[in-house]
Amino acid sequence: MICGSIVGRMIAYKILLRPSEIFCQIANFFAGKAVVCVRISRYLLQPACGAGRCVLVVLTVCLFRRSVRIDSLVVLIAGRRIDWVCLPSCRKVVEMPRDIPVGNGALLVTFDDRYQLRDLYFPHVGQENHIGAQPCHFGVWVETEPRPNGLGRGVLAWTSGPGWVIHQRYLKDTLTTSVSLEHHDLKLSLYCNDTVDFHRNVFVRRIKVKNHARHARRVRVIHHQDFNMYGAKIGDTASYDPKLQGLVHYRNKRYIYVSFMHDGRHRVDEYATGASGFGGAEGTWRDAEDGHLQGNAIAQGAVDSTALLDLHLDAEGEQICYMVILTGESREEIQKLHDWLAKTPPQQVIDRTNAYWRLWVGGTNINFGNLPPKVVELFKRSLLVVRTQVDNDGGIIAANDSDIMQFSRDTYSYIWPRDGALVADSLDLAGFPDLARSFYSFCQRTITREGYFLHKYNPDGSPASSWHPWVKDGRPSLPIQEDETALVVWALWRHYFRYRDIEFMRPMWVDIVQPAADFMCRYRDPHSGLPLPSYDLWEERHGVHAFTVATVYGGLRAAYHFAVAFGDRERARRYKQAADEVRAGAARHLYDEKLGRFVRRLVPKNPIACDPTGDVTGMYGDDGPPECEYEVDDVVDASLFAIFKFHLFEADDPRVIATMEAVKDKLWCKTKVGGVARYERDYYHRVSEDFEVVPGNPWFICTLWLADYLITRAKSPEELKLALPIFEWTAAHALESGVLAEQVNPFTNAPLSVSPLTWSHATVVSTCVKYLEKLQALYTDSTGRPIFQVRRAGPVEVGSSIVFDRTSADFDPVRDRETAADSAKFVLDSPQGEPVQANLSIETAECIGCGMCISKCSNKVLLQVDGKAMIDLTQLNRCDLNGECVRTCPTKAVKLDVLAVDLVG
Repeated sequence: MICGSIVGRMIAYKILLRPSEIFCQIANFFAGKAVVCVRISRYLLQPACGAGRCVLVVLTVCLFRRSVRIDSLVVLIAGRRIDWVCLPSCRKVVEMPRDIPVGNGALLVTFDDRYQLRDLYFPHVGQENHIGAQPCHFGVWVETEPRPNGLGRGVLAWTSGPGWVIHQRYLKDTLTTSVSLEHHDLKLSLYCNDTVDFHRNVFVRRIKVKNHARHARRVRVIHHQDFNMYGAKIGDTASYDPKLQGLVHYRNKRYIYVSFMHDGRHRVDEYATGASGFGGAEGTWRDAEDGHLQGNAIAQGAVDSTALLDLHLDAEGEQICYMVILTGESREEIQKLHDWLAKTPPQQVIDRTNAYWRLWVGGTNINFGNLPPKVVELFKRSLLVVRTQVDNDGGIIAANDSDIMQFSRDTYSYIWPRDGALVADSLDLAGFPDLARSFYSFCQRTITREGYFLHKYNPDGSPASSWHPWVKDGRPSLPIQEDETALVVWALWRHYFRYRDIEFMRPMWVDIVQPAADFMCRYRDPHSGLPLPSYDLWEERHGVHAFTVATVYGGLRAAYHFAVAFGDRERARRYKQAADEVRAGAARHLYDEKLGRFVRRLVPKNPIACDPTGDVTGMYGDDGPPECEYEVDDVVDASLFAIFKFHLFEADDPRVIATMEAVKDKLWCKTKVGGVARYERDYYHRVSEDFEVVPGNPWFICTLWLADYLITRAKSPEELKLALPIFEWTAAHALESGVLAEQVNPFTNAPLSVSPLTWSHATVVSTCVKYLEKLQALYTDSTGRPIFQVRRAGPVEVGSSIVFDRTSADFDPVRDRETAADSAKFVLDSPQGEPVQANLSIETAECIGCGMCISKCSNKVLLQVDGKAMIDLTQLNRCDLNGECVRTCPTKAVKLDVLAVDLVG
């Protein structure tokens, strides 16, 4: 284990290169925290090098405060991997969960695993993180030896320190946290709820402090804030504002206010401002170690602040206080929010926000059929987590976990059009078209005039950082991942097909679909018909990728549908022809007869040159071959699922079946954790060299792609159920809060890379809806009409106390849940007048909520609660015992046994 603020190590290795590949330039970086990658450019190499020359590669590896594991050195020459070199490892792997984010689309607050504020984004989600590398400490100073007069002896306990047992969860169906912190040695516990108001940029933390000691004592609640306005510690001011009764950090048009509230008023009993992160100053949190703060009222430059609230607790007593954070672009805006809090107490902020999110997540009234309860819970949590990552201006952020920056000096806080399109599609499927429309409008503003999307974007629409060059091998090259362009068009057609919002779609057809489809038609090999090389969805390789080919086909087919709908016959003809040529090229070049499956990538032996618009200008070299030849990359990759997902070839195609069998066999992790890896020998955050057991770390999206395949191929309800274990695996391997990381440790299930990953949660949503829609297609009556409907008819139940029925709303439930059960035994007289005992039961795991049994129960003994058939215990004496409910149940979930009384017991 390597500790310390910064440790430099010099590592030298000899790497054998071929004569034409002499070393000339090295760029080293952390690919996450597991691998250092060295790139050597071919076209800059010196030719005067003898065969077998050994080159000494010297790397300076900076290891930051938290220990970093480095397993391997990847050597890339001209973009192609040629060697792996084993490095000595630090066996400590850093985990970076952000498992309880809360936000409203303008203000996003995240926490680390020790319940410390680690990210605060405002006014755009994913842009301007006002918390730097140092966390905002939270803790208590606890009296251990009370004094009758004055403050006794005590100890300071930050939540980051030892002794605390912390559980971080959410309140059900909300974006309000439920965090318990227990410290047995101090005989103290805290229970906290955090939320961001659904409409105003107000963060509230409710803090209940429980004294488990048998004597009264004082507990001082302390919060430290290390804000970096605009994301940099330059020229900030931190001051105590006596009028607002709190601490204010500001620079230019960014203001952040922090205070406690107790007994209905703003209150800070002690405070301190000072220097932090400059000249060796650690921050004012050090000032709190004796339980006192010195009261310095203002500091400027690189600053932080700490606030303290003094509470008196009776023996085994408890107190409730609140902490509030307000954000704005001026002091006047902070003042307005401050005044609003005076009229809307913090508990009311929490209550109203809870009601909003329960209304939001339950309003689509989805019938979850026979999905297990844990999966339904994960579905709802995924929707809520996705919402925290969507900026109100339309950007869908990949992830907001700034810990990743410690290793690559960059983050995931950007909009990748690919991720955004897939997330927007999942929101469309779940019934949130307004959020999807905002994203499509974002794409309308950012697409280039040439018709393609760049690598990634900032939430304000400006181009983001990129590692895709405009020059490759000394020649111009488009720095794109073409699947990102294709998927936006694909998702747009699915949106229109579902919602038929022609007024919204009219400018999308002109501004996005036409230029993007025209580009996809141009940017192709004239001989093979396949797309020209671009970067893959994993952002690691350049070539013609199966995933890209499939998405381009899907995008061109979507553009064809648009052209038909808008009556543009010429474009329809051109888009269809291009799509057909892509499909024919894929059948010829991507399918390998020897392997009996599709391959993930083709690399042209003679690349084709094109201009910045995507127009082909010729072959590289003077005498190119009559048609393109490809080198084949046959590594098994989970992204091969795209071949059936975007209908390049159907899931029942024997070639697709063989490919997906290879994915399942080669990429399933053979550990107790399980799950599907990205591809064979995946290096990103790798924790094992045993590739037979661990081909790579399990990814949630890759595992759910396998469920997608099983759902697509299902021809019966029994075959459809084969996907349920994968849903259950996903729910079982989420964090305690229900949050999903990008990937997990194959041995410990600890989250790896960023968490939450928006794409992971969106894949849960889209795959669950696909399952339910397939369930609807499989359960039909004799006329072909569905007897199970994904959108549940009838009242909308929000939580357990609010019901919406058509145009009315009421706080009183339509039916009392306390009188409903899934089984009942009762004695009645049979139609022949003889007493009988009846056992009526409903196997809720098999019930799909179709309502068929209820419709046949004329005496209203059966009712529907939360989408499942249940027994109304108050109506049992009305049961006619005719068994019609049993006969009409398509899943055989309803059972009725009738026995004569004299035969019982």
